[in-house]
Amino acid sequence: MSIYVGNLSYEVNQEDLNEVFTEYGTVKRVHIPTDRETGRVRGFAFVEMVSEEDEDKAIQALDGAEWMERNIKVNKATPREDRSSFGGGRRNNRF
Repeated sequence: MSIYVGNLSYEVNQEDLNEVFTEYGTVKRVHIPTDRETGRVRGFAFVEMVSEEDEDKAIQALDGAEWMERNIKVNKATPREDRSSFGGGRRNNRF
């Protein structure tokens, strides 16, 4: 499982997030999505920790906290929805 961290500063980097979440346990991975066209941080990230207990502690402590002049949103990440269909589906087995 991983943690969703929203309302992040556009200046945030992996080291910043790693440092904050390490206070609650061992961080396994930090992923900060960027915009495809601009390369700019999109304002959210995903943090994976070694144990679910560590994740729960981090969520409890950080959800709604002010960090880098923003009130961040921290919760369990939900599975990504399938966005393969753009409303129309396939026609005659062509894309």
